[in-house]
Amino acid sequence: MTTATRVAPAVLDLEARLALVDAAMTVRLEQAALALDINTAHLPAADPIPHIAESPPLPLTPAPAPSPYSTPIADLLHRARTRIQTDGWCRDALYDGDGAICPIRAIRLEAHGARSLADDACVLLLDRIQADFPGAETIPSWNATQASSQPVIQAFDRAAHHAHTRGL
Repeated sequence: MTTATRVAPAVLDLEARLALVDAAMTVRLEQAALALDINTAHLPAADPIPHIAESPPLPLTPAPAPSPYSTPIADLLHRARTRIQTDGWCRDALYDGDGAICPIRAIRLEAHGARSLADDACVLLLDRIQADFPGAETIPSWNATQASSQPVIQAFDRAAHHAHTRGL
């Protein structure tokens, strides 16, 4: 009669188990690296990270959109509106220490010395302001009563649209 002897399984401590897992992972990583080499052997030898040419840095502020108006006064009013949005709006003076400007200064700056064009744009802007605010006597007096730049921007939009529809 033969007797079978049972052998108790070996109990591995934590260090031994970690060593076995490390060995198994090393084998798997080596197999993956070999598979990568085999699977990409047909590709032409190239730098794995392509060289990207130096390009000029992107501007931090977006460039203003071109004017949608082809008529001179409408275009001037649109540019003045954009200038107020870019430089900032000033209520009680032509300009302030931060560079913010009032509507009349924006028009004069964007007119680039064309005084009659700037005068016509101011008259048209005041006309549109008075259509919505009958008590407004002048652009500066109306501008001084505004709490934010939003009504000023809207007045420029209405004036530019009005000038465009009239062919000005």
